[in-house]
Amino acid sequence: MTARSEPPGITIRPFAPDDEDAVVALWGSAGLTRPWNDPHRDIARKLRVRPEWLLVAVAGAEIVGSVMVGYDGHRGSVNYLAVLPAHRRAGVGRALMAAAERVLREAGCPKLNLQIRGTNRVAVGFYESLGYTQDDVVCLGRRLEHDRP
Repeated sequence: MTARSEPPGITIRPFAPDDEDAVVALWGSAGLTRPWNDPHRDIARKLRVRPEWLLVAVAGAEIVGSVMVGYDGHRGSVNYLAVLPAHRRAGVGRALMAAAERVLREAGCPKLNLQIRGTNRVAVGFYESLGYTQDDVVCLGRRLEHDRP
């Protein structure tokens, strides 16, 4: 994928199978993993549905960012947006979000929804700086499959 908004030295491209360990490590360094979610299983699930929408940002040979994009025909979603700490505040996160929005627009998606942990004020501020606003909704969830006991 060619993105016009990529910072110098950064390329955004679809995930490749050899990226898995680096992406899981990235998610861990960004604080996105949780004991009840197996990130390897999350990647496997994504690779079954629009695998080209799991994007990575690369500097040289190093994975420095990722974003997982989804679309159900009604709303788009973004998960696992992460940037290595050493590459933050350099435009990588903005470029990944621009790439996510671009693929969703190309698919005809009218709106993107995000879920952010309420305690992650830095992420909330980041998305607000991109023009995202808080919707008056309640997010509910139910596990259909348990990754870990």
